[in-house]
Amino acid sequence: MAKIDEEKLTMINNNDQSPQFRVLSEDQCRGIIEATFECLEKVGIMIQHEEARDMLTAAGAAQQNEIVYIPRNIVKSALNAVPSEFSVCQRDDRGEIKIAINNVLFGPGPTCTYFIDPQSGARRKARRGDAALTAKVCDALPNIDFIMGLSLFDDVTPILSPVYEFAESIANTTKPVIAWANTLDTLQDIYAIAEAVAGGRNAFISQPNFLFFTTYESPLKLAHDPIANMLWAARQGIPIICLGGPTVGVESPFTGASALVIHLASALAALTLVQSANSGAPMVIGGVPSMVDLRSGRPAYGSPEMSLHSAAAVDVARYLRIPFMGTAGASESKLINAQAGIEAAIQVLLSLLSGAALVHDVGFLDCADIGSLPYLILVDEIIGMTKRIMRGIPVNTESIMFDLIQKVGPGGVFLNQPRSASIYRREVWIPTVLERAAYNLWEKGGYRTCDELVLEKLDRILKTHQPVPLSKHTMEVIEKVIEKAKARENQL
Repeated sequence: MAKIDEEKLTMINNNDQSPQFRVLSEDQCRGIIEATFECLEKVGIMIQHEEARDMLTAAGAAQQNEIVYIPRNIVKSALNAVPSEFSVCQRDDRGEIKIAINNVLFGPGPTCTYFIDPQSGARRKARRGDAALTAKVCDALPNIDFIMGLSLFDDVTPILSPVYEFAESIANTTKPVIAWANTLDTLQDIYAIAEAVAGGRNAFISQPNFLFFTTYESPLKLAHDPIANMLWAARQGIPIICLGGPTVGVESPFTGASALVIHLASALAALTLVQSANSGAPMVIGGVPSMVDLRSGRPAYGSPEMSLHSAAAVDVARYLRIPFMGTAGASESKLINAQAGIEAAIQVLLSLLSGAALVHDVGFLDCADIGSLPYLILVDEIIGMTKRIMRGIPVNTESIMFDLIQKVGPGGVFLNQPRSASIYRREVWIPTVLERAAYNLWEKGGYRTCDELVLEKLDRILKTHQPVPLSKHTMEVIEKVIEKAKARENQL
């Protein structure tokens, strides 16, 4: 091998990094955090849960009716207790995934009222079976890391919708599931199912297979049921995600800085409660600080500001060493079209560059009102393309290949060199639903568009992919949990 200056080579070999991006400097992060502490101390937060208020006042907070004023020392103690990273498990001993800033994981979102029927392509009300379809498709997609239901069932007792959704999801994937619950009863139903799948309480504690997802209201409000669920989940060792707004311009002033303070105040209040219930409990904070479009009065999920604000919130979470959940793959468009592609591409790229730990809402159309499996597949492709960018360009002895350059020399060809050709699939990202053929070959292939390739891939997954099934015994336990929940609700 031809020699390169050894000192320079050592510097090169130690200088590999992926592309990086930051919205806020460390000084700006400190400014947001300081304003948040002042907000919690002087403005306070509405806590609609008596036990939670008592926990905070016992620690030194002040209270006036439902408003609690939380001193920064209490919040700082909670921040010192929360882990900066943790793991959740895939079932059937498929390993675990790490939840941490800069380890970006993608998945769909929850509670879409409508669903694109995979057979007819029509928009219809979401119903039982849609979460199973979503989990099956996600199980087959290489760039989807966790599962959410992408639907809100319209054909069941409404309060039990999250229980049905979780049962369908965990039965149709080995990937971790993120579950939501509207009441403590339904969270306990979900936990009973998760325990059965894990193989018992001790097995679940050592290898949790789901995360509990809840929300806070903006501005500066934690409602009773989300608090009750968080406190119970924390005491069971269930990893928690607490996410909210504000809708910028409605629930905060129109500036990104004010939106970040209002988001962080609510998130840190929730985190403080969780750590008060169980110090060291794993938790993720999250925010969807989307702008309101005053022309429609709706949040603009596809706006550049939403991605910008989310990336800034990741910067603050990184400074505080807390995992963060953001949003990508969610379009204002009603159909898969140029708008949907543009919005998803920008969101995914900024999410990966920012380093958000979890990124949900992949597959959302129409301001989170429509769940779309075709769009989920398209965004999976966008994630794959963007991940290739994020791998960057390693600069080291192996990648420079100076000896091969010297061997082939001026005017030579590298295509016939086995050492170079062998790394083609590692170096070159290969699309699955994007067209790269020459025009005449595309013409002979039937002029197939990206939309058609997406639908073909969806049809192929639904017809051929077989998720690892749960055991017959586990399925029977799940059915018993659901029947017991139905009987309970029928008595009310």
